[in-house]
Amino acid sequence: MTKRVAIIGAGPSGLAQLRAFQSAKANGADIPEIVCFEKQDDWGGLWKYTWRTGIDEHGEAVHGSMYRYLWSNGPKEGLEFADYTFEEHFGHPIASYPPRAVLFDYIEGRVKKAGIRDWIKFNHAVRRVEENPGGGFRVVVNDSVNDTEIDEVFDHVICASGHFSTPNVPHYPGFESYQGRILHAHDFRDALEFKDKDILILGTSYSAEDIGSQCWKYGAKSITVAHRTAPMGYDWPENWQEVPALVKVEGKTAHFKDGTSKDVDAILLCTGYKHHFPFMSDKLRLRTANRLASANLYKGVAYIPNPDLFYLGMQDQWYTFNMFDAQAWWVRDAIMGKLPIPDEAAMRADVADREAREDALEDDYACIDYQGAYTSELMGETDYPGFDVTKSNEAFYQWKKHKKKGIMEFRNHGYVSPMTGTQAPPHHTPWKDALDDSLQSYLQT
Repeated sequence: MTKRVAIIGAGPSGLAQLRAFQSAKANGADIPEIVCFEKQDDWGGLWKYTWRTGIDEHGEAVHGSMYRYLWSNGPKEGLEFADYTFEEHFGHPIASYPPRAVLFDYIEGRVKKAGIRDWIKFNHAVRRVEENPGGGFRVVVNDSVNDTEIDEVFDHVICASGHFSTPNVPHYPGFESYQGRILHAHDFRDALEFKDKDILILGTSYSAEDIGSQCWKYGAKSITVAHRTAPMGYDWPENWQEVPALVKVEGKTAHFKDGTSKDVDAILLCTGYKHHFPFMSDKLRLRTANRLASANLYKGVAYIPNPDLFYLGMQDQWYTFNMFDAQAWWVRDAIMGKLPIPDEAAMRADVADREAREDALEDDYACIDYQGAYTSELMGETDYPGFDVTKSNEAFYQWKKHKKKGIMEFRNHGYVSPMTGTQAPPHHTPWKDALDDSLQSYLQT
């Protein structure tokens, strides 16, 4: 009998997996039956923008954390598909930091070309995945449009639902009576809401950096960022300050660990996300910190307690789209019997080695090298077209240096594509002045 494979999610990771199987089929391989369940009404995952927050039209938790005016916060030269370049998609070179609409168009272009949409069941939310007594996995899914339940058995399950959808929401004294708005980055949608406002951001992650920058760009009166361990340390604009940890809130006044205080109109929690898989049975649920070497995943993808189950994209990320590709091609070949899965002891030794090597990394540059090497390792074991990882690493190095030099100017720089060798042209407008993030505006020459 033909194997049946369930893929959970049609975002970048899930689409990479679909593309991997389609590539094998196009090369004449006999592939399994593929069914992808996506709870949203379209593909793209987090790159599919929605105005909705909280609960969607079907009563499901809103998956997306995407907001208007988002531009890539890393160079496109670090995420380019090896089998589908930006130049192939757009017909000419483009600048290195595309806005969301441009990246969504690029992601969609590849899967449209591959013709894999019929493998996806949209508006289907996975409710339960558990081991089936007769082998494989029992997968229970809700068809949100018809409000009916599907209960099927699959030989393999690939969880590609990501880990940037369930917010980590801390509590501070005084939140209950705060006289402004409190929201997590997951629910942030439009920087214009905070025009002429004094805002407080908690956290020093990429979302704190980028949401603060967006609010500055679109006219926030002031930005205050509170940190628990260390400030981000960039050369911020005059109306931006970094302060020690928040202690409490009284009325609209935020009090900080160093004894200072600030009246603020809104508090934005850029406090990260949880690896959260409530649809997985307890035995199958991945539990890991947000790190480069995910716990319990052989080769970063095969779930050690049951290696017929795979998780994609669960690592902390420097590399993204092309790393998901490398993982997806590897998972495809493991499922199709081309790559062996060793015994449990060997799998656990693999994870322990990866964790030890990560723990020894000294700085962000070493982390970039580490994840680049991981991506290269997986690519080398499959027929994924591959690319020169050292050139992608170089783009990341330059990106780091440009951010340090000017946090509000780094998106004005361009880098060389590791796929085509083409130098990205400058964007027609400096980022801080480019208020229109549409595809049409961005692609103007």
